[in-house]
Amino acid sequence: MSAEDRRAKVAVLISGAGSNMAALLYASRQGAPFEIVLVASNDPHAGGLSLAEAEGIPTFALSHKGLKRAEHDGAMDAAIRQSGAEFVALAGYMRVLSDEMVQRWEGRMLNIHPSLLPKYKGLDPHARALEAGDEVVGASVHLVTTELDGGEVLGQAEVAVMDGDTPETLAHRVKVAEHQLYPRVLGDYVSRPYDPQWLLARLTGMALALPEAEAATSHGSPGFKIAGKSGKFFAHFADRHHGAEAIALLAKTSGQDELSDLVERDPEVFFRPAYYHASGWVGISLNRPDCDWNQVQHWLERSWRSVAPKRLTKLMDAAEEF
Repeated sequence: MSAEDRRAKVAVLISGAGSNMAALLYASRQGAPFEIVLVASNDPHAGGLSLAEAEGIPTFALSHKGLKRAEHDGAMDAAIRQSGAEFVALAGYMRVLSDEMVQRWEGRMLNIHPSLLPKYKGLDPHARALEAGDEVVGASVHLVTTELDGGEVLGQAEVAVMDGDTPETLAHRVKVAEHQLYPRVLGDYVSRPYDPQWLLARLTGMALALPEAEAATSHGSPGFKIAGKSGKFFAHFADRHHGAEAIALLAKTSGQDELSDLVERDPEVFFRPAYYHASGWVGISLNRPDCDWNQVQHWLERSWRSVAPKRLTKLMDAAEEF
């Protein structure tokens, strides 16, 4: 499945006017690869809720006052899951989330922060930038982790500091930059599961972490083999090979019986790749929103073991014992 064929479902959390939420919403209606399925807030009077309702977007609001953090996060999490959201975008959500909430959405929750991270995490970034004499400030979109504003930075936009700037004038221009940055970065991020270059890069990192593995080309397609002239291939990367819909890892099975069992048991994941299936190779679809990368790792390692010399498998077995 390509990014053009489906749009990721996103819930947006706000606490105020929701201008970044609005930027995401209108971008979603201009061809961005995501749709907003919920706007939720910890403030029932947040202005962004009215905007979302006017635009026909489902909303949820629950004041955090009088509730324990875990209770409030649990209610927000339930509303997000009920909406069918696959990702969460924090857009001016002025609540520190519990570690449990963050971990439940690990890798699927993004935030936008008005500084060029890792500079000026937390509050008052513009005043701190001016006090430090910075010539350039900006905004960052990052993954949310249990460290405040400490997750992987996915994209940034720079804004020049002008003579006479105050925290307020600087905040206004940075907000304009945020509205351009957030939709682009969110769109790029939710498209990753369908981007062949990103899938190949992730697969390559996993494959080359195996002992004496090297990248090689087979029939014009990327593959991975044991190093050396006589080294055998243990995996191939297939980008819609011979008309197939899947972008896939091709791995070795024990034979036709196992191959048939895998395809019959889970046809959404496993398939018979053209030509390769005759030799017992199975296709494992990668371009799925629920791709299990632990499963991909398992098949890479198993396929590697099937062709690696015993001296390498013994070393790996010994390493795994410790």
